[in-house]
Amino acid sequence: MNKPAITLILMAGAAAGAWWFELPQRLGWAATERTSVLYGNVDIRQVSLGFRVSGRIAGLAVDEGDTVKPGDVLASLDAAPFEQAEAAAEAELGSLKANLAKLKAGARPTEIAQARATHEERLADLENANLAYDRARQLRPNGTISQANLDEASANRAAAAARATSAREALALLEEGSRIEDIEAAQAQVLAAEAKLESARTSLADTRLLAPSAGTVLSRVREAGAIVAPSDMVYVISLNEPVWVRAYVAEPELGRVHPGMAVEVTSDTAPGRPYKGTVGFISPVAEFTPKSVETPELRTDLVYRLRIVVGKPGPDLRQGMPVTVHLPKQEGG
Repeated sequence: MNKPAITLILMAGAAAGAWWFELPQRLGWAATERTSVLYGNVDIRQVSLGFRVSGRIAGLAVDEGDTVKPGDVLASLDAAPFEQAEAAAEAELGSLKANLAKLKAGARPTEIAQARATHEERLADLENANLAYDRARQLRPNGTISQANLDEASANRAAAAARATSAREALALLEEGSRIEDIEAAQAQVLAAEAKLESARTSLADTRLLAPSAGTVLSRVREAGAIVAPSDMVYVISLNEPVWVRAYVAEPELGRVHPGMAVEVTSDTAPGRPYKGTVGFISPVAEFTPKSVETPELRTDLVYRLRIVVGKPGPDLRQGMPVTVHLPKQEGG
C-alpha cells in the first residue's frame, strides 16, 4: 500500500472518531466524568384575567411591570347596579320569609274569635228563620197568609241554613291552620330567594378582579371607563410559580432519566448559582427534534420531551431563557 492511501485511511479514521466524540453534543447532551447535560428553555405559565360579570370598569390598580400578590385587587367595575340587585334580592327574601311565617303561625286568636262570633250570629239567624217558617206553615191552612208568604219563609230558612254552614266551615278553616302544601310551597320560594340573593352577592364580589397568585403584570389590555363582557381580557400576568424547564433527551439516554429525579438547572446569567429541580414529566411519545434545538444533522432524530420543575426559582429565570440541566452523576459514568 502506497503512502497516499495510508494517509487517506488515517484521515478518515480521525474524522470518524471526531464525529463519534461530538455525537452526544449533537443529540443535546454531553457525557462527562461528573454528569450528563441537557439543554432546554424556561417555561413560565401566563394567565389572562377578566371579570366574571359584565359592566363598566371603574378603576385599574396596577400597570405593566408591576408585581402582584395573591388576592391583590387589580381592577374594579362600577358596583352600583350590583348593589341595587342585592338590595332587591334582600327585600324579596324578606317578603317571602314573612309570608312563610304567617302561614306557619296560622290565624290570630282575634280572627278565630271573630269567625266564631259570626258563626253564632248565623245560627241565631237560622233559628229565627226556622221559627218564622213554622208559624207560616201553621197559618197557611187557615188562609191567614198566602202561599207566597209560606214560600218566602221557606226560602229564608234555607238561606239562613246555608249562611250558618258557611260560617261554620270558615271557623273550622281558621282553627285548622294553613295547609301543609302551602307551607312547603312558601318554603321553596324562600329557598329560591336565598339562592337569588347569594347569586347577587357573588356578582357584587365579582366586580373586583383579584390576582390569583404572585406574578408580574405583562399586559394591561383595558382602561377605566371601558365596557367589558365576561369573556373580555383585562390583564395578562406572568406567574412566579411554577417555573418549568422544557428539555429534550435523546432515545439512547432515556433510560438515565426518570420522574422524581433531582437535577440542577443553571442559566447563562448565573452559571455558578444552580437551582434545584425535579424531573416531573417524561413524554411517552417520541417526536422529532424541535426546531429550537435542531441542527442539519439532527433533523431526523427522535427525542422525548421532559418537564423539570424548578424549586424556589429566582428572578433571573425568565420565559424562553435557555438553561442547562445537569443530571446527577451515575456510577461508571
